Amino acid sequence: MKIYRVRDVTHQIRMATSDDEKNFFAIRGDISFEEVKITNERIEVADLLTPIEPKTIYAIGLNYRKHAEETGAKIPEYPVVFLKSPTAIQDPGGPIVLPRHLRSDKVDFEAELGVVIGCKCKNVSAADALNYVLGYTVANDVSARDWQKTWGGSQWCRGKTFDTFCPIGPALVLRDSMKDPGNLAISTRVNGVTMQQSNTRDMIFSVAKIIEFLSGSTTLEPDTLIITGTPEGVGMGRIPPVYLQSGDVVEVEIEGIGLLRNLVIEEKTA
Repeated sequence: MKIYRVRDVTHQIRMATSDDEKNFFAIRGDISFEEVKITNERIEVADLLTPIEPKTIYAIGLNYRKHAEETGAKIPEYPVVFLKSPTAIQDPGGPIVLPRHLRSDKVDFEAELGVVIGCKCKNVSAADALNYVLGYTVANDVSARDWQKTWGGSQWCRGKTFDTFCPIGPALVLRDSMKDPGNLAISTRVNGVTMQQSNTRDMIFSVAKIIEFLSGSTTLEPDTLIITGTPEGVGMGRIPPVYLQSGDVVEVEIEGIGLLRNLVIEEKTA
């Protein structure tokens, strides 16, 4: 089942489901326990919102073999972990804002599979890890490469966590509706041109292995979002590099989950 968080025409925030993103029906129940019932109540949607409001965002770097190769990095022995602030979250359809106060001219796109934790977990095994997943979504780990590589004090967080640098959605696909998160086509288009086209089979560390690693001696709370790395084809890896410009439209698509579309604009400064 696909779960959407929407704002209806009366400005109420509702949980809904849809097969086509045109006809939305209210749901009842607690998605945390996957006890959800579809009603006959049709919702007139004004805006699609992020399917969750994450408390914490863990991100995994260099998790696709071909992406590691295009950046000249060694294949990591352990997952490369960094954090993004929840304030980086952006709605599907909301703009990606190019920083202009702390200016970046090297803003990049990164298609990623998002994993949402459904219940508190700590020290879980890979064999049991997927039982703690609520569902899966589409994410774009937007990255200011100049701040990531040059001005970030050797840490990635500054370049990865500007406002709007983590669009997610539009849907959350519940765990039981996902056959295999390790075999999904994943792609990015910028202005209709395909830039990334891969499959989650190329992941170095599977979703289960990532959860096992992140939960080691560490509690993962419900509504924790994990974004699991990006495949090859990012703008930084191209010759010449291709970075996002105001007016661009970025589309990230993952098989069985949906299409995340965001317009790029410039930050307004005084």
